[in-house]
Amino acid sequence: MLSKLIEDFSSASTSKQALLVTAGLGTITATAVGAYYLKKRIDNTPPKQWRKVGEINEIFVYPVKSCAPIKVSRIACSDIGPQRNLLRDRIFMVSNLDGKWVTARQKPKMVLIQPSFDDGYERITLSAPGMDDISIGIKGLYDLESSQSVVWGEPVPTVDCGDEVARWLSVYLLDKSDGYRLKFYPLDKTSRKKSDEDTGALHDETSYMLFNTATVEDLNTRLDQKVTPLQFRPNFVVKGPPAYAEDSWRWVKIGNTVFKYVKPCLRCVFTNIDPDKGVSNPEGQPLKTLKGYRRIPELGESPAFGIHLGLRKAGEVSLGDSVYYG
Repeated sequence: MLSKLIEDFSSASTSKQALLVTAGLGTITATAVGAYYLKKRIDNTPPKQWRKVGEINEIFVYPVKSCAPIKVSRIACSDIGPQRNLLRDRIFMVSNLDGKWVTARQKPKMVLIQPSFDDGYERITLSAPGMDDISIGIKGLYDLESSQSVVWGEPVPTVDCGDEVARWLSVYLLDKSDGYRLKFYPLDKTSRKKSDEDTGALHDETSYMLFNTATVEDLNTRLDQKVTPLQFRPNFVVKGPPAYAEDSWRWVKIGNTVFKYVKPCLRCVFTNIDPDKGVSNPEGQPLKTLKGYRRIPELGESPAFGIHLGLRKAGEVSLGDSVYYG
């Protein structure tokens, strides 16, 4: 059979040979593309069986990247992160005058900037030690023209929040009247396709991060100075499973909201910043201890602590909700 096909191909005209080759390549390409999308569909299909492991103990939203969180009892889940009306996760960020993002890695006392919202979640107020409060109406930001800022080397569309809050941030963080700006992300979907389809608005990695209380408790048995879950900036903290159980969860269901495991959360020097004092630990803890027992060789020097998740079925998450893995 094969020899007959070769003979027929050899005896065909040059133009017919070209058509046969093109048809063959088209079939191979179509098959490869079909296989890719089939695999993607299978990978994103939630399991049919779930095992209960605990319940939601804490929920945090970080409206301004690298600043203090807002602790909530209930939150809706969207593709770009937790939200309630205009309260959204990592929807604001501090930038330098070139539009490049600034984090607490460079300015640790950013973690002392406390956002709060009005009852309608339409106005954000920033507070910081030694500073008068400053408020910004969020709805009006959607009417302003956007420009490019940069997060982890990727361009992102942002809206500048104005000179008054820029001066406030610069005075608090730089002790001068200019140098920093506050930027707002105006889209409902991620624009950072180079990173990951599950990367949120202005997030480092994905829209959601989770770990459990026993994981922090185990770390604290190895530390002289104890830490709290807030030192690791999670969105969801689970109570019930044993330490590091979340490492093996490839699917997570909280109530009726479904998430898919994306990658481990690899830790950096941000972990060493005390969320109550706004200073970095001089001994490099707890990162130094984590490197001693939580490194994944194929992922480099950064230790893993918690898991990054991507949303697969939208819903609401509340304190006390049952948590399942699949």
